[in-house]
Amino acid sequence: MATVLLSLLGAATASAFTLDDVTARARTLADRAYQAPVSNLPPAFSKMQFADYLRIQPRRDQFEWHDRDTPFRLAFYHQGMHFSTPVGINEVVDGQVHEIKYDPAKFDFGGMSFDANTTRNLGYAGFRVLYPINRDGVHDEIMSMLGASYFRVIGKGQVYGLSARGLALDTAWKDGMAEEFPRFREFWIERPKPQDRFLVIYALMDSPRATGAYRFVLRPGEDAVLDVESRVFLRGQINKLGVAPLTSMFLYGPNQGVRGNNFRPALHDSNGLAIHTGSGEWLWRPLNNPPTLSVSSFQVTDPKGFGLLQRGHEFSRYEDLADRYDLRPSAWIEPKGNWGPGKVELVEIPTADETNDNIVAFWTPDVVPPKGQPMRHDYRIHWTMNEPALIEKDVGWVKQTLRTDGEIRQANLIRHLDGSTALIVDFEGPVLARLSPDATVGAEVSVGDNAELIENVLQRNPAIQGWRLTLRVKVKDPKRPVEMRAALVEGKRALTETWSYQLPAR
Repeated sequence: MATVLLSLLGAATASAFTLDDVTARARTLADRAYQAPVSNLPPAFSKMQFADYLRIQPRRDQFEWHDRDTPFRLAFYHQGMHFSTPVGINEVVDGQVHEIKYDPAKFDFGGMSFDANTTRNLGYAGFRVLYPINRDGVHDEIMSMLGASYFRVIGKGQVYGLSARGLALDTAWKDGMAEEFPRFREFWIERPKPQDRFLVIYALMDSPRATGAYRFVLRPGEDAVLDVESRVFLRGQINKLGVAPLTSMFLYGPNQGVRGNNFRPALHDSNGLAIHTGSGEWLWRPLNNPPTLSVSSFQVTDPKGFGLLQRGHEFSRYEDLADRYDLRPSAWIEPKGNWGPGKVELVEIPTADETNDNIVAFWTPDVVPPKGQPMRHDYRIHWTMNEPALIEKDVGWVKQTLRTDGEIRQANLIRHLDGSTALIVDFEGPVLARLSPDATVGAEVSVGDNAELIENVLQRNPAIQGWRLTLRVKVKDPKRPVEMRAALVEGKRALTETWSYQLPAR
């Protein structure tokens, strides 16, 4: 009997579908010449505007698993617009793979007029995951996989904001050199068991210079958690490899000022890059919408974490009832294992409106392995609106950065602009709130050689039980940026993260 059981267990293990299966496909792909996907879209779908594409919605009575004992549901994106090539989508049940075939009956086309025969050879552009995250029995969307290697995830009460990607290649490498966007070409999704409160997804990535195998484990909750395992193979030379890339939008905020006559005090999906270095330092880099492309690098060996955060979820910060920027989550990357020497890179691209994702952040290794040698990077992504929980309890953080024209108060008490620029930085956190009234708190400040520091004032901010640092600088060459850093200390003890700000060129 024992022999029979062991034999059965061995057979089950042998037939299970795992990341190894996808990795083998990625390795085989890497040894072959790249074949670009070919669009099969008829004009009625390829010439759509975005508003037209949004009219094509999945029918709720046709959700995958609607008749299964699981809280998860799958729905699909139809091909259309620039989502012009189909992706393969498979279901894995007890280790066996079954293709989920395209069926136009799964969609409501919103009154769109087209020849039904033109959909015969079409497919799915991607998929979404739904789950009763907000109310029992109501399946709300919690994950989207659509376009290139992009995906988005949200937790309870959140709305979509920033995106993540599988891989970034040569992002902002050199002027005139186009970035390469790998794409997920096929997915395998495990049908969850009745008791499962997680969902396992595999993906095969392909591009002219790289292939990859990915395993995602999605765990819905107040904060959504996505565990990522990646195995990447290079086909050709890569100048800059972006691992765990995040993509967001920053149009303006208090550190850069409102553009035009807009009732919104701020308009962004994220307002800063946070980094926890391998040596234990915490950094906060407020985002900018610069006049020209800006690339900032932070040398980090074995990063403990980094992410694009949306600090501050009070509605009054945004005042937008339609797009609810106050409900958009942060994404925090928590690496697993040692990633070695490298740097976190922040790319800021000028944009005139909020429809462009103009912010990119990723980790890039100092040494890219040769062609054929697999790269392994495993990490966890936290999608959260509880940003203070990400930072260590004995570290204060930057609540906000305000930028204004510098001024001096005259003898008649009237303020006079003096041509300088002022930065007001508010620090908060339990470590600051607990300080005794007679605590000797100081600010360690450094300013780059393109500016002169003419004022440095630190004072308590009782409104937030924290401290306010006011810095006033005179820029020497307005065509060049100014780098600034500041952190609060008590003696030799660091009290806060390091505020690392770039005053953009004009």
